[in-house]
Amino acid sequence: MIVPMEHVLIFAAVLFLIGLVTVVARRSLIMILLGVEVMLNAAGVAFVAGALRWWDITGQGMVLFIMAAAAAEIAVGLTLVFNIWWRTKNLNPDALTRLKG
Repeated sequence: MIVPMEHVLIFAAVLFLIGLVTVVARRSLIMILLGVEVMLNAAGVAFVAGALRWWDITGQGMVLFIMAAAAAEIAVGLTLVFNIWWRTKNLNPDALTRLKG
């Protein structure tokens, strides 16, 4: 079964919007990280759809790069979140207006 490219791009756009709403809602730092991950995955889906449509492997290479960047981002992000939790016992981004050195 072949899925039309329009459907895949609509799925990627909806996935990106879900991630964007999660980031903009700013409930907790963990949710912001998850929203960024969802947006990166949506970009990966769009790249793969384009690569399959035009028979070019470059899009799949970009997805590997996006996955590597996402892994590094989540490692650094979770380290920062853990450090903030350890210092303040709070993950609300609105409460972190001033970081102490």
